[in-house]
Amino acid sequence: MSDIRVKICGLKTQQDITAAAEAGAAYIGFNFFPKSPRSVTIQEAAVLAAETPMGLCKVALTVNADNDTLDAINAAVPLDMLQLHGQESPERVAEVKARYGLPVMKVLGVSNAEDIQRIEAYETVADQILVDAKAPKDAVLPGGNGVVFDWRLLAQKKYWRTPWMLAGGLTPENVAEAIRVTGARQVDVASGAERTPGDKDPARIKAFCMAAGTPRR
Repeated sequence: MSDIRVKICGLKTQQDITAAAEAGAAYIGFNFFPKSPRSVTIQEAAVLAAETPMGLCKVALTVNADNDTLDAINAAVPLDMLQLHGQESPERVAEVKARYGLPVMKVLGVSNAEDIQRIEAYETVADQILVDAKAPKDAVLPGGNGVVFDWRLLAQKKYWRTPWMLAGGLTPENVAEAIRVTGARQVDVASGAERTPGDKDPARIKAFCMAAGTPRR
């Protein structure tokens, strides 16, 4: 049985959560970045989190959020992990982890070999690293842009000090190849499981998990 763990990010409805759970996803992500078509309010996320089946790890995606914002999210939403998707420093990652007592996943964008080297500074403070494609210079969103980076770059990363996850333009059509090339044991999808930006497609969620080799519940 495969041990690939899938994260479905940017869920907005109970139907999305049900589809992710039935497909065998290990994580679901609530997006709190207001500019994203996948964003939810704190109140919406609180309702969705309360209805999430046991066993699914509930992740909050934030971008350069200050303490007031994170305080409000954590006070209202029962979460299992915080995902920092901005330009947070290693010091900020450690501060967030200590303040909320939750595992922290730090997202790092990659487009060249120098970006791979940056990962090391975060491995001693983050509980997980999410390796994403670096957003285009004119992009409004830090992630979820459907951009793929050269997976062969990860061959330079011989040793990981912490669990990591692969993201960046993954789809049901390419996720198996991405896993083969990188050796990833965890993968993340947002736009690749949608009909249109922000509108998740249960069929593509199922297809993604099946292609990744995730056992269904």
